[in-house]
Amino acid sequence: HLHSHTQPYFLECSSTPLDIIRTIRDPEKPETLEELNVVYEEGVSVCPLSLDSFVIVIEFKPTVPHCSLATLIGLCLRVKLLRCLPDKYKLDIYIKEGTHDTEKEINKQINDKERVAAALENPNLLEVVNRCVMEPE
Repeated sequence: HLHSHTQPYFLECSSTPLDIIRTIRDPEKPETLEELNVVYEEGVSVCPLSLDSFVIVIEFKPTVPHCSLATLIGLCLRVKLLRCLPDKYKLDIYIKEGTHDTEKEINKQINDKERVAAALENPNLLEVVNRCVMEPE
């Protein structure tokens, strides 16, 4: 059902990476990632790679060091940005150093194209991701 909204969805997204991710909902709470300080302005940077391509680096901070949803949050960040931004960029997503017990493993997972693609083939997981990244009414 997402495809019927494709055009307006992309038009709404002509904004900064932080604007795009700030409205993502926490998988377990009613608040957004920005309201929970999981994503924040200092954690988002955009650097040019060439004249027409750039790298976006997103650093996020799980609410607790043993957060079981950190991988899912990383996946939501990646999906929302992939859906909203033009193709000419590289996206790196990391957990803020020292804020999660298994940050290295999670960083590896959420930046591995094959693992991300495999995760998104799971219909239940995709449904959760879609619910989290949906724009508020």
